[in-house]
Amino acid sequence: MSNSTRDIEGLIDLMARLPGLGPRSARRAVLHLIKKRGMLMTPLAEAMQHVAATARECVSCGNIGTSDICDICADPRRATGEICVVEDVADLWAMERGQVFKGRYHVLGGTLSALDAVGPDDLRIPKLVDRVRDEGVREVILALNATVDGQTTAHYIADELEGRGVTVTSLAQGVPIGGELDYLDDGTISAALKARKSF
Repeated sequence: MSNSTRDIEGLIDLMARLPGLGPRSARRAVLHLIKKRGMLMTPLAEAMQHVAATARECVSCGNIGTSDICDICADPRRATGEICVVEDVADLWAMERGQVFKGRYHVLGGTLSALDAVGPDDLRIPKLVDRVRDEGVREVILALNATVDGQTTAHYIADELEGRGVTVTSLAQGVPIGGELDYLDDGTISAALKARKSF
């Protein structure tokens, strides 16, 4: 590889590591960015640098924002006594797109997995139990993906919250077995949230 293309190939290799992009897609994306460098590449690089310096995890729920407490947790109107538990931030954002849920969230950071040696303390489950105790939570909605690990995690959380005076529900119709929230349309998420049932 010549020195003249080493930096470009390095950028392609980095882009290829992104979810949904392989080497060919990354190459096309980089070539497009280079062609549109003034209109697209330079602003993108500046935005990425800014987000890299300012993005942080909300200390309360685990959402991503630019302050220690995210906008959802800081909004007093969202203190409804309901917490919606999701696996990751992409799922939280998917729920927000539906504009149906008006409470607060709790991002676990994954699911329990014996295969990957992920236990309760590797996730934000203890923090969830603390929030239920400290925030006057009346209902915990388990909006976890309908996968084996997602359902195992849901059962574990339900067991942990048993006897704590909180109703535990889960999303109902509309979420297919094996489905992931981030890939569902807003109407499906809205219907599933409205039709939640006791867990």
